[in-house]
Amino acid sequence: MARPLIATLLLLLSLNIAQAQEVVLERIVALVNDDVVLASELEAELISVRQDLEQRNVRMPPAEELRRQVLERLIMQTLQLNVAERRGIRVDSATLDAAVRQVAERNGLSLTGLRDALEAQGLDMARFREQLRREIIISRLRQQVMNQRVDVTEQEIQQFIERNSSLDREYHLEQILISVPEAASANAIAEARERANAVVERLDAGESFARVAAAESDARNALEGGDMGWRPASQLPQAGADAIRELEPGQYTSPLRTPAGFQIYRLRETRGGDGQMIRQANLRHIVIETNEVVTDTDARLRLQALRERIMGGSDFADLARANSDDPTSAGDGGDLGWIDPDNLPPGFRSAVMSLEAGEVSEIFRTRGGWHIAEVVDWRERDASETIAREEAEAAIRQRKSEEETELWLRELREEAYVESRLGAAG
Repeated sequence: MARPLIATLLLLLSLNIAQAQEVVLERIVALVNDDVVLASELEAELISVRQDLEQRNVRMPPAEELRRQVLERLIMQTLQLNVAERRGIRVDSATLDAAVRQVAERNGLSLTGLRDALEAQGLDMARFREQLRREIIISRLRQQVMNQRVDVTEQEIQQFIERNSSLDREYHLEQILISVPEAASANAIAEARERANAVVERLDAGESFARVAAAESDARNALEGGDMGWRPASQLPQAGADAIRELEPGQYTSPLRTPAGFQIYRLRETRGGDGQMIRQANLRHIVIETNEVVTDTDARLRLQALRERIMGGSDFADLARANSDDPTSAGDGGDLGWIDPDNLPPGFRSAVMSLEAGEVSEIFRTRGGWHIAEVVDWRERDASETIAREEAEAAIRQRKSEEETELWLRELREEAYVESRLGAAG
C-alpha cells in the first residue's frame, strides 16, 4: 500500500508545482479600472517589440525603460478597448478574415506563408488575429471619437488655402512628445519643459533619436522610434512646419510647445515642392434618359440624329437646351464646367479622354442614360479649387485629429484607475 500512496503524493506534488508555475505566469502586472494586464501579455508584447526594434536596427533601450514603455502601451490599449466595448464597437469574422488576407497580400504571401512567417517570429495565427482585431477596434474607436471632437470650419479652410497655397513639401519625420495634460498647472508645464530640455541634452550628446524616443516619448509611436513617416508640411502645426523648414536632414528642432505638450521633431528626408499639376477638360453634354416610354434604341437614335446635326454645323449648346434630360446643365447649354476626367464615371471618362478640343464623342452610356459629349478645351493647372478645398479640409482634420488624439488619450489615462505592479513582476 505504501507504493500507491507515494505515487499519489508525487502526483499531487507535481500538480501543485504546475499550478504554482501557472500562477506565476498569470501574475497581474497592472490594474486598469476593472480590468487587468497579465505578466504573460507583457512578456509576449515585449518579445514582439524587441523583434521590431531589432529589425529596424534601433538600439534597445535599457530593459527597465523598455518594460515600462511596453506596459504603458498595454495599459492604453486596455483603456481604449474598454471604451470601444461600451460603445458597442465590434469586428466580425468576415472583416477580420479580409484584414488577414490584406496583410498577407501586402507582404506577397499566401495565408499558409503568412502562418509560417508568424511562427518563425514566435507568433501563432490565433494571437496574430487577436492583435489585428484589437488594432481594428481601436482604429474604429479613434475615428468615431475624432469625428465627434474635431470640427473644420469654412473660415479655417479659407485661411489654410491662403496661407498654404504653396506649402506642398513633404517631410519624413521622427518625433519625441513630452505630454502636458489639458489645463495643467504652471508647475506641471515647467516640469514637462525641463524633461524636454533634458531629452535635447541627450540628443546633443550623441544619443540615438530613436532610442531616446523609445525610452522617453509619450507619443503612441514611441516604440517605433518616434517614426511619423512622410507628412505634408500642411498637416503639421504651424510652429512645427516653420521650424522644420529650416532643418537639414538629420537635424532636430528644439522643444516646440503644441496642444499635446512639448514636441521635438527630427527631419530624415524631404521631397516635393514642385506643385501638383492636373489636366482638366471643359465639357458639355447631352443626355437622353430611358424609361417606360423611351427605350435604349430610341435614345440612341435621337442622339445619333443630334450628333449628325452638330457635325453638320448646328450649335451644341442650342441642341442641349432643347433636348438634354439633365436639368442641371441643360439650361446652360449642357455645360459641365472644368472637370478632372478622373472624377468622371468610367464610361464618360473613356469617351472623352482621347478627344481633342472641339471634338464630339461617339454615343456612350452611363447609369444616367445615353450621352454625347464635347470637349470644349483642355488646360493644365495647379490643383483646382475643389481639390484644394478637399486637401485643405483633410489636412486640417488630420492635424487636429493627431493633436486631439493625444489629448484624448491623456484624458483617458488621467481619469482611469491604474495601479502598476511592475516592480513585483520583476
